[in-house]
Amino acid sequence: MEMTADRFSSAARAARLAVWDAAPRPFVTPSLLNCNFARVGEELDALRKAGVVGVHLDVMDGHFVDNLSYGASVAKDWRRVTDFPFDTHLMMSDPGKYLDAFVDAGCDIIVVHIEVLPNPVPLLRRIRAAGCRASLCLNPPTPFSAIAPYLDEVDAVLVMSVHPGKGGQSFMPEVLDKVRAVRAARPALPISIDGGIKPVTAAEAVAAGATQLVVGTGVFRPDGNYAAALAELAQEIRRGSQRGSVPTETAGLPSHE
Repeated sequence: MEMTADRFSSAARAARLAVWDAAPRPFVTPSLLNCNFARVGEELDALRKAGVVGVHLDVMDGHFVDNLSYGASVAKDWRRVTDFPFDTHLMMSDPGKYLDAFVDAGCDIIVVHIEVLPNPVPLLRRIRAAGCRASLCLNPPTPFSAIAPYLDEVDAVLVMSVHPGKGGQSFMPEVLDKVRAVRAARPALPISIDGGIKPVTAAEAVAAGATQLVVGTGVFRPDGNYAAALAELAQEIRRGSQRGSVPTETAGLPSHE
């Protein structure tokens, strides 16, 4: 794709999602919240050279979570300089109010929280009708039963392994039971996990059934050697795959389009 308005077209989004679907699972999606915002273009190029497939956008509203991060206008600026699929996590009290802005900004996967959606079905269907993938997220205290009725409406599930809103927290291993529950209920459903992911916790998450690992500080190391960080994660992902039921080359595609 060329660096033009074409990046915002439905055809461009479909092409990005095709790349996303074709990537071997499990894979790592670095969280741009941890990159150097003064040189995002260089950071994206470095991630591309290191073999990254897509990136994770943490959108915080200062209400659902304590911190603020960035909005759709920033995502749109980033879309102008990259063809990475944008896995966009809306940590917001009212994600439906801003959905269209993030779709227009070139986001591809939209993640919303069950905690703010007593009935998530209308919004999940809006997301998919816009040509994006719909993912439903649950926080550490939220039981699997909260999302179980809606698994047929989603393209993926995100399990938070820390309390959302800030980086650098410690991984909460008890959430892996929810990963296992999702895997048992929908064996082919992509499952991502976010929070405290380092090499050792990556292995645990993959063994439980996670197919996507959202990683912040574990990729954006002070030495800038993102390829080395990803190689270390990949080694533990392979170890976790051997222990679990999800092989390294599993596609993990949604069961419906």
